[in-house]
Amino acid sequence: MDLAFLHPLYEHPGPWASVYVDLSRHAEDTVHERELMAGAVARDLASQGADEATCRAVREAVEDLRHSTDQHGRALFACAGQVVLDPPLARAPRGGTSAHWAPLPHVSPLLELAGEDPVCVVAYIDRKGADFELRSALGSTDAGGVSGRQWPVHRTSSVDWSERHFQLRVENTWEHNAAEIADALAVCQEETRADLLILVGDDRERRSVHERLPQRLQDRVVEASRGSGSRLLDDEVERLRDDHVRARAREDLDRFLAARTPDGEGRSAAVEGVPALIEAAREHRIDELLIIPDGPDTHREVWIGEDPDQLAVRRTELKTLGEQDSWSARADDALLRSAVMTGAPAISVSPALPPEADDAPVGGLGALLRWKE
Repeated sequence: MDLAFLHPLYEHPGPWASVYVDLSRHAEDTVHERELMAGAVARDLASQGADEATCRAVREAVEDLRHSTDQHGRALFACAGQVVLDPPLARAPRGGTSAHWAPLPHVSPLLELAGEDPVCVVAYIDRKGADFELRSALGSTDAGGVSGRQWPVHRTSSVDWSERHFQLRVENTWEHNAAEIADALAVCQEETRADLLILVGDDRERRSVHERLPQRLQDRVVEASRGSGSRLLDDEVERLRDDHVRARAREDLDRFLAARTPDGEGRSAAVEGVPALIEAAREHRIDELLIIPDGPDTHREVWIGEDPDQLAVRRTELKTLGEQDSWSARADDALLRSAVMTGAPAISVSPALPPEADDAPVGGLGALLRWKE
Protein backbone atom coordinates (compact mmCIF):
# COMPACT_ATOMS: atom_id res chain seq x y z
CA MET A 1 0.00 0.00 0.00
CA ASP A 2 1.35 3.39 -1.00
CA LEU A 3 1.08 5.49 2.16
CA ALA A 4 1.70 8.90 0.57
CA PHE A 5 -1.95 9.94 0.99
CA LEU A 6 -1.47 9.80 4.78
CA HIS A 7 1.20 12.51 4.71
CA PRO A 8 -1.22 15.31 5.84
CA LEU A 9 -1.78 13.46 9.12
CA TYR A 10 1.82 13.99 10.16
CA GLU A 11 1.87 17.69 9.35
CA HIS A 12 -0.22 18.36 12.48
CA PRO A 13 0.66 17.66 16.12
CA GLY A 14 -1.63 15.30 18.03
CA PRO A 15 -3.46 13.98 19.84
CA TRP A 16 -5.72 12.41 17.22
CA ALA A 17 -9.23 11.04 16.92
CA SER A 18 -9.29 8.05 14.57
CA VAL A 19 -12.75 6.76 13.71
CA TYR A 20 -13.69 3.83 11.48
CA VAL A 21 -17.32 4.21 10.45
CA ASP A 22 -19.31 1.17 9.34
CA LEU A 23 -21.67 2.19 6.52
CA SER A 24 -22.40 -1.31 5.22
CA ARG A 25 -25.98 -1.48 6.52
CA HIS A 26 -28.68 0.12 4.38
CA ALA A 27 -32.27 -0.03 5.64
CA GLU A 28 -35.31 2.19 6.19
CA ASP A 29 -34.03 3.40 9.55
CA THR A 30 -30.40 3.86 8.42
CA VAL A 31 -30.48 7.67 8.64
CA HIS A 32 -31.75 7.57 12.23
CA GLU A 33 -29.22 4.88 13.17
CA ARG A 34 -26.34 6.94 11.81
CA GLU A 35 -27.50 10.04 13.71
CA LEU A 36 -27.43 7.99 16.91
CA MET A 37 -24.04 6.57 15.93
CA ALA A 38 -22.62 10.09 15.51
CA GLY A 39 -23.55 10.96 19.07
CA ALA A 40 -22.21 7.67 20.42
CA VAL A 41 -18.86 8.17 18.67
CA ALA A 42 -18.51 11.69 20.07
CA ARG A 43 -19.28 10.49 23.60
CA ASP A 44 -16.81 7.61 23.22
CA LEU A 45 -14.03 10.02 22.20
CA ALA A 46 -14.88 12.39 25.05
CA SER A 47 -14.64 9.53 27.54
CA GLN A 48 -11.13 8.82 26.21
CA GLY A 49 -10.09 12.43 26.82
CA ALA A 50 -10.71 14.07 23.45
CA ASP A 51 -11.26 17.83 23.45
CA GLU A 52 -14.73 19.24 22.83
CA ALA A 53 -13.88 20.85 19.46
CA THR A 54 -12.56 17.60 18.00
CA CYS A 55 -15.53 15.62 19.33
CA ARG A 56 -17.86 18.13 17.69
CA ALA A 57 -15.98 17.99 14.37
CA VAL A 58 -16.15 14.19 14.33
CA ARG A 59 -19.82 14.17 15.28
CA GLU A 60 -20.66 16.55 12.43
CA ALA A 61 -18.59 14.50 9.97
CA VAL A 62 -20.38 11.27 10.93
CA GLU A 63 -23.76 13.03 10.74
CA ASP A 64 -22.86 14.18 7.22
CA LEU A 65 -22.59 10.50 6.28
CA ARG A 66 -26.16 9.68 7.29
CA HIS A 67 -27.33 9.75 3.64
CA SER A 68 -24.11 8.26 2.25
CA THR A 69 -24.40 5.45 -0.27
CA ASP A 70 -20.90 4.14 0.52
CA GLN A 71 -21.05 0.36 0.47
CA HIS A 72 -18.47 -0.25 3.18
CA GLY A 73 -17.44 2.66 5.36
CA ARG A 74 -15.26 5.67 5.94
CA ALA A 75 -12.25 6.49 8.10
CA LEU A 76 -12.07 9.88 9.82
CA PHE A 77 -8.90 11.41 11.28
CA ALA A 78 -9.35 14.60 13.29
CA CYS A 79 -7.34 16.83 15.60
CA ALA A 80 -7.62 20.35 17.02
CA GLY A 81 -11.26 20.62 16.02
CA GLN A 82 -11.01 19.64 12.36
CA VAL A 83 -11.20 16.51 10.23
CA VAL A 84 -7.93 16.31 8.33
CA LEU A 85 -8.55 13.16 6.25
CA ASP A 86 -11.59 10.99 5.48
CA PRO A 87 -10.67 8.16 3.06
CA PRO A 88 -13.35 5.68 1.94
CA LEU A 89 -12.99 2.05 2.95
CA ALA A 90 -12.92 -0.92 0.60
CA ARG A 91 -14.23 -3.24 3.34
CA ALA A 92 -16.52 -2.71 6.30
CA PRO A 93 -14.75 -2.47 9.68
CA ARG A 94 -14.74 -5.73 11.59
CA GLY A 95 -16.82 -5.35 14.72
CA GLY A 96 -18.60 -2.22 13.49
CA THR A 97 -17.81 1.44 14.11
CA SER A 98 -14.88 2.21 16.44
CA ALA A 99 -13.20 5.33 17.81
CA HIS A 100 -9.67 5.86 19.14
CA TRP A 101 -7.98 8.81 20.86
CA ALA A 102 -4.18 8.70 20.92
CA PRO A 103 -1.01 10.76 20.33
CA LEU A 104 -0.74 9.33 16.79
CA PRO A 105 -3.46 8.59 14.23
CA HIS A 106 -4.45 4.93 14.41
CA VAL A 107 -3.90 4.09 10.73
CA SER A 108 -2.95 0.40 10.82
CA PRO A 109 -6.56 -0.81 10.19
CA LEU A 110 -6.37 0.92 6.80
CA LEU A 111 -4.00 -1.78 5.58
CA GLU A 112 -6.87 -4.27 5.59
CA LEU A 113 -9.83 -1.94 5.17
CA ALA A 114 -8.45 0.24 2.37
CA GLY A 115 -4.99 -1.05 1.52
CA GLU A 116 -5.40 -3.75 -1.09
CA ASP A 117 -8.35 -2.82 -3.29
CA PRO A 118 -7.29 -4.06 -6.71
CA VAL A 119 -8.93 -2.18 -9.55
CA CYS A 120 -9.73 -4.55 -12.38
CA VAL A 121 -10.89 -4.31 -15.97
CA VAL A 122 -13.28 -7.07 -17.00
CA ALA A 123 -13.16 -7.64 -20.76
CA TYR A 124 -16.20 -9.43 -22.22
CA ILE A 125 -14.82 -10.84 -25.46
CA ASP A 126 -16.49 -12.28 -28.53
CA ARG A 127 -15.46 -12.65 -32.15
CA LYS A 128 -16.67 -9.19 -33.11
CA GLY A 129 -15.03 -7.18 -30.32
CA ALA A 130 -15.13 -6.62 -26.57
CA ASP A 131 -16.82 -4.53 -23.88
CA PHE A 132 -14.73 -3.31 -20.93
CA GLU A 133 -15.99 -2.81 -17.39
CA LEU A 134 -14.01 -1.19 -14.57
CA ARG A 135 -14.52 -2.87 -11.19
CA SER A 136 -13.41 -1.97 -7.67
CA ALA A 137 -14.79 -2.16 -4.15
CA LEU A 138 -16.70 1.05 -4.90
CA GLY A 139 -18.69 -0.55 -7.74
CA SER A 140 -18.53 -0.87 -11.51
CA THR A 141 -18.40 1.60 -14.40
CA ASP A 142 -18.40 1.29 -18.17
CA ALA A 143 -14.84 1.49 -19.48
CA GLY A 144 -15.61 1.46 -23.20
CA GLY A 145 -14.76 -1.29 -25.65
CA VAL A 146 -13.70 -2.08 -29.18
CA SER A 147 -15.40 -3.37 -32.34
CA GLY A 148 -13.39 -5.42 -34.81
CA ARG A 149 -14.08 -6.51 -38.34
CA GLN A 150 -17.63 -7.75 -38.72
CA TRP A 151 -17.20 -10.22 -41.64
CA PRO A 152 -16.43 -13.02 -41.91
CA VAL A 153 -16.32 -14.29 -38.31
CA HIS A 154 -17.87 -17.79 -38.45
CA ARG A 155 -16.05 -20.87 -39.70
CA THR A 156 -17.87 -23.27 -41.99
CA SER A 157 -17.97 -26.95 -41.09
CA SER A 158 -17.48 -27.95 -44.73
CA VAL A 159 -14.36 -29.93 -45.63
CA ASP A 160 -14.66 -29.00 -49.30
CA TRP A 161 -11.30 -27.63 -50.48
CA SER A 162 -13.18 -24.88 -52.27
CA GLU A 163 -13.98 -23.45 -48.84
CA ARG A 164 -10.34 -23.13 -47.82
CA HIS A 165 -10.04 -19.52 -48.97
CA PHE A 166 -13.10 -18.63 -46.91
CA GLN A 167 -11.66 -20.41 -43.87
CA LEU A 168 -8.45 -18.39 -44.16
CA ARG A 169 -10.50 -15.19 -44.30
CA VAL A 170 -12.21 -16.26 -41.07
CA GLU A 171 -8.87 -16.99 -39.38
CA ASN A 172 -7.52 -13.61 -40.49
CA THR A 173 -10.59 -11.83 -39.13
CA TRP A 174 -10.26 -13.54 -35.73
CA GLU A 175 -6.57 -12.66 -35.54
CA HIS A 176 -7.23 -9.06 -36.53
CA ASN A 177 -10.01 -8.65 -33.95
CA ALA A 178 -7.94 -10.29 -31.18
CA ALA A 179 -5.06 -7.91 -31.90
CA GLU A 180 -7.37 -4.87 -31.82
CA ILE A 181 -8.95 -6.01 -28.54
CA ALA A 182 -5.52 -6.61 -26.97
CA ASP A 183 -4.31 -3.16 -28.06
CA ALA A 184 -7.43 -1.45 -26.72
CA LEU A 185 -7.24 -3.40 -23.45
CA ALA A 186 -3.60 -2.39 -22.97
CA VAL A 187 -4.55 1.28 -23.45
CA CYS A 188 -7.48 0.90 -21.04
CA GLN A 189 -5.18 -0.61 -18.39
CA GLU A 190 -2.69 2.21 -18.78
CA GLU A 191 -5.39 4.87 -18.47
CA THR A 192 -7.15 3.26 -15.49
CA ARG A 193 -3.98 1.85 -13.87
CA ALA A 194 -5.87 -1.40 -13.32
CA ASP A 195 -4.14 -4.03 -11.19
CA LEU A 196 -5.97 -6.96 -12.74
CA LEU A 197 -7.36 -7.86 -16.18
CA ILE A 198 -10.14 -10.46 -16.32
CA LEU A 199 -10.80 -11.96 -19.75
CA VAL A 200 -14.30 -13.42 -20.17
CA GLY A 201 -15.53 -15.38 -23.19
CA ASP A 202 -15.05 -18.56 -25.21
CA ASP A 203 -11.74 -20.37 -24.77
CA ARG A 204 -10.35 -19.57 -28.20
CA GLU A 205 -11.20 -15.86 -28.11
CA ARG A 206 -9.77 -15.45 -24.59
CA ARG A 207 -6.53 -17.19 -25.50
CA SER A 208 -6.14 -15.19 -28.71
CA VAL A 209 -6.41 -11.90 -26.81
CA HIS A 210 -4.25 -13.10 -23.90
CA GLU A 211 -1.41 -14.10 -26.24
CA ARG A 212 -1.39 -10.67 -27.88
CA LEU A 213 -1.25 -8.58 -24.71
CA PRO A 214 2.09 -6.87 -23.94
CA GLN A 215 4.53 -8.83 -21.79
CA ARG A 216 4.27 -6.23 -19.00
CA LEU A 217 0.61 -7.19 -18.51
CA GLN A 218 0.89 -10.97 -18.63
CA ASP A 219 1.15 -11.41 -14.85
CA ARG A 220 -1.97 -9.26 -14.34
CA VAL A 221 -4.27 -11.45 -16.47
CA VAL A 222 -6.74 -14.11 -15.36
CA GLU A 223 -9.26 -15.88 -17.57
CA ALA A 224 -12.88 -16.82 -16.83
CA SER A 225 -14.52 -19.37 -19.08
CA ARG A 226 -17.91 -18.19 -20.29
CA GLY A 227 -19.95 -18.46 -23.44
CA SER A 228 -20.27 -15.46 -25.71
CA GLY A 229 -22.51 -12.82 -24.13
CA SER A 230 -22.34 -14.26 -20.59
CA ARG A 231 -21.50 -11.91 -17.71
CA LEU A 232 -19.58 -12.54 -14.51
CA LEU A 233 -21.49 -12.44 -11.24
CA ASP A 234 -20.36 -9.91 -8.63
CA ASP A 235 -19.29 -12.75 -6.32
CA GLU A 236 -17.07 -14.19 -9.05
CA VAL A 237 -15.35 -10.85 -9.61
CA GLU A 238 -14.81 -10.46 -5.86
CA ARG A 239 -13.30 -13.94 -5.65
CA LEU A 240 -10.82 -13.13 -8.41
CA ARG A 241 -9.95 -9.82 -6.73
CA ASP A 242 -9.42 -11.60 -3.40
CA ASP A 243 -7.21 -14.19 -5.10
CA HIS A 244 -5.10 -11.33 -6.47
CA VAL A 245 -4.75 -9.78 -2.99
CA ARG A 246 -3.64 -13.12 -1.52
CA ALA A 247 -1.11 -13.69 -4.29
CA ARG A 248 0.33 -10.19 -3.84
CA ALA A 249 0.65 -10.67 -0.06
CA ARG A 250 2.23 -14.10 -0.57
CA GLU A 251 4.84 -12.65 -2.93
CA ASP A 252 5.85 -10.02 -0.37
CA LEU A 253 5.87 -12.56 2.47
CA ASP A 254 8.08 -14.92 0.44
CA ARG A 255 10.49 -12.05 -0.27
CA PHE A 256 10.61 -11.31 3.46
CA LEU A 257 11.24 -14.95 4.41
CA ALA A 258 14.08 -15.20 1.90
CA ALA A 259 15.57 -11.86 2.95
CA ARG A 260 15.64 -12.60 6.69
CA THR A 261 17.99 -15.56 6.15
CA PRO A 262 21.53 -14.27 6.85
CA ASP A 263 24.07 -14.31 4.03
CA GLY A 264 27.61 -15.68 4.30
CA GLU A 265 28.66 -12.61 6.29
CA GLY A 266 25.77 -12.93 8.72
CA ARG A 267 23.86 -9.96 7.31
CA SER A 268 20.11 -9.97 6.62
CA ALA A 269 17.95 -7.85 4.32
CA ALA A 270 14.93 -8.14 6.63
CA VAL A 271 14.19 -7.62 10.32
CA GLU A 272 11.36 -8.51 12.68
CA GLY A 273 10.47 -7.76 16.27
CA VAL A 274 9.90 -4.31 17.75
CA PRO A 275 13.46 -3.44 18.91
CA ALA A 276 15.05 -4.24 15.53
CA LEU A 277 12.28 -2.43 13.65
CA ILE A 278 12.58 0.68 15.81
CA GLU A 279 16.31 0.84 15.10
CA ALA A 280 15.75 0.34 11.36
CA ALA A 281 13.07 3.05 11.30
CA ARG A 282 15.34 5.56 13.06
CA GLU A 283 18.03 4.90 10.44
CA HIS A 284 15.57 5.10 7.49
CA ARG A 285 16.41 1.53 6.47
CA ILE A 286 12.83 0.26 6.07
CA ASP A 287 12.02 -0.43 2.42
CA GLU A 288 8.63 -2.07 3.04
CA LEU A 289 6.71 -2.68 6.26
CA LEU A 290 4.88 -6.00 6.71
CA ILE A 291 2.10 -6.11 9.28
CA ILE A 292 -0.35 -8.65 10.65
CA PRO A 293 -2.90 -6.16 12.08
CA ASP A 294 -3.93 -8.36 15.03
CA GLY A 295 -0.38 -9.53 15.82
CA PRO A 296 0.65 -9.34 19.49
CA ASP A 297 3.37 -6.71 18.94
CA THR A 298 1.22 -4.28 16.95
CA HIS A 299 -0.23 -2.71 20.09
CA ARG A 300 2.97 -2.97 22.10
CA GLU A 301 3.89 0.32 23.78
CA VAL A 302 6.77 2.31 22.32
CA TRP A 303 7.83 5.90 22.87
CA ILE A 304 7.77 8.72 20.35
CA GLY A 305 8.84 12.35 20.06
CA GLU A 306 7.54 15.08 17.78
CA ASP A 307 9.84 14.05 14.92
CA PRO A 308 9.14 10.73 13.10
CA ASP A 309 12.78 9.73 13.67
CA GLN A 310 12.29 10.03 17.42
CA LEU A 311 11.02 6.63 18.49
CA ALA A 312 12.32 4.14 21.01
CA VAL A 313 11.41 1.01 22.91
CA ARG A 314 11.98 2.74 26.26
CA ARG A 315 11.32 6.33 27.26
CA THR A 316 14.84 6.77 28.60
CA GLU A 317 16.23 6.06 25.13
CA LEU A 318 14.50 9.15 23.75
CA LYS A 319 16.11 11.33 26.40
CA THR A 320 19.48 9.87 25.43
CA LEU A 321 18.68 10.89 21.84
CA GLY A 322 18.04 14.44 23.04
CA GLU A 323 14.23 14.43 22.98
CA GLN A 324 12.75 16.00 26.10
CA ASP A 325 9.05 15.55 25.27
CA SER A 326 7.77 12.03 24.69
CA TRP A 327 4.51 10.12 24.46
CA SER A 328 3.57 6.46 24.44
CA ALA A 329 2.13 5.05 21.22
CA ARG A 330 1.27 1.76 19.57
CA ALA A 331 4.22 0.14 17.82
CA ASP A 332 2.35 -0.29 14.52
CA ASP A 333 1.25 3.35 14.36
CA ALA A 334 4.72 4.64 15.27
CA LEU A 335 6.33 2.49 12.57
CA LEU A 336 3.72 3.51 10.01
CA ARG A 337 4.41 7.19 10.73
CA SER A 338 8.07 6.53 10.01
CA ALA A 339 7.19 4.63 6.83
CA VAL A 340 5.00 7.47 5.55
CA MET A 341 7.68 10.09 6.14
CA THR A 342 10.43 8.03 4.49
CA GLY A 343 8.36 6.91 1.50
CA ALA A 344 8.17 3.21 2.41
CA PRO A 345 5.03 1.22 1.51
CA ALA A 346 3.27 -1.17 3.88
CA ILE A 347 1.18 -4.28 3.42
CA SER A 348 -0.97 -6.56 5.53
CA VAL A 349 0.26 -10.12 4.97
CA SER A 350 -2.72 -11.65 6.77
CA PRO A 351 -4.40 -12.75 3.49
CA ALA A 352 -1.33 -14.90 2.69
CA LEU A 353 -1.21 -16.73 6.02
CA PRO A 354 -2.70 -20.19 6.65
CA PRO A 355 -4.61 -20.67 9.94
CA GLU A 356 -1.49 -21.91 11.78
CA ALA A 357 1.35 -19.98 10.19
CA ASP A 358 4.89 -20.34 11.49
CA ASP A 359 6.49 -18.27 8.74
CA ALA A 360 4.96 -14.92 9.71
CA PRO A 361 6.96 -11.96 11.01
CA VAL A 362 7.58 -12.40 14.74
CA GLY A 363 4.89 -10.57 16.72
CA GLY A 364 3.14 -9.53 13.52
CA LEU A 365 5.68 -6.85 12.52
CA GLY A 366 8.51 -7.16 10.00
CA ALA A 367 10.29 -5.18 7.33
CA LEU A 368 12.33 -5.56 4.19
CA LEU A 369 15.40 -3.33 4.38
CA ARG A 370 16.92 -0.91 1.91
CA TRP A 371 20.35 -2.35 2.62
CA LYS A 372 21.71 -5.27 4.60
CA GLU A 373 22.85 -4.82 8.15
